[in-house]
Order: sequence, then structure tokens, then C-alpha cells
Amino acid sequence: MNRTEAEALLFSMTETEALRRHMRSVELVMRRLAQHFGEDEELYGITGLLHDADYEKWPEKHPALIVEELRRLGEDEMAHAIAGHYTKWNVPRNSLLDKCIVAADELTGFTYAAALIRPTKIDGMEPKSVIKKLKTKGFAASVDRDEVYQGAEMIGMELPDLIKMIIEVLTEHKEEMDLV
Repeated sequence: MNRTEAEALLFSMTETEALRRHMRSVELVMRRLAQHFGEDEELYGITGLLHDADYEKWPEKHPALIVEELRRLGEDEMAHAIAGHYTKWNVPRNSLLDKCIVAADELTGFTYAAALIRPTKIDGMEPKSVIKKLKTKGFAASVDRDEVYQGAEMIGMELPDLIKMIIEVLTEHKEEMDLV
């Protein structure tokens, strides 16, 4: 599957700009993780782009529908990673791709939310401010903190280093991400 085909699939399943922006931000972080680990940037990016594609219209079936569609298209590696992008679903994370999507998803969304409330948005944001927000239970309360910590551990990165990478990616794309 190429990026154009993936985007068409995404747009067929997801209508809201906010969710599309989240998936795009995870795509960008996944691409950076692929670069960092010397992996397939396109595979990682498209996995990030599609990981929540079925969530908006079919939250009770998420991620089964996007996984089923990817398997139908012969994208088994991507489908497996998306099937297990939340650790509590008890899907084994066998590959680095499987682990990176866990590391990228919640923490990218959380970092984005933390940037939104700052006067300068993403500009000048430091990992320590994100870590401080992680300790504030009421902030972005729907973000599973265990998932954030487990994700960094799974890929062997210190949490501040992973957050720094995410901030760098969001900063590079701040106009597109509406963080100006």
C-alpha cells in the first residue's frame, strides 16, 4: 500500500479533522522512529496514519475493521501492529513496528494536547513540561499513562528522549498541525 492509497482509505473511514490530524501526527512520529531505528519509513508512516481509521465511525469495533481491511489488502504486518497498538488488547508485540506504534500513539497525542494549552504552542516546549503534565491526573485524563511509559520502555528509549523526538517532529510540522 502506498501513501496515496492509505490516505484514501483513511478519508473513507474518518471524517473529523481532529482525528485525521492525530493520525497524521502519529504518522510523522512513526516515520521519525523508522529513521531512528533504520526501518522502513513508508511502512511505519502508513501504520501510524491508519491506526485509528475505524475509531470515529465504529468505536465499539475498533481496531477490528481497519485490521480486517488491511489483511484483505495483504498488509498483514501493518494489520498486526494496529491490532496491538494498545497493550491491554493483549496482542503480542513481536516486531519493532508493533512496539513503535504503542510508543508513538498515546504520547504523541498527549504531547500535542500539552502544546495546545501553551501560549507559544510547540515553540520552546521542553520534555520536562510534558513529563510534569503526565503527572497531572486531570490533564488529558483519557490518556493511559501506563501506555506512555510502556511504549518508551518497549522501544528502549528513555521517556525524555522520546518526548524530545516527538516535540521536534511536531515543531517541524507546526503549521500543518495547527500549533502556531
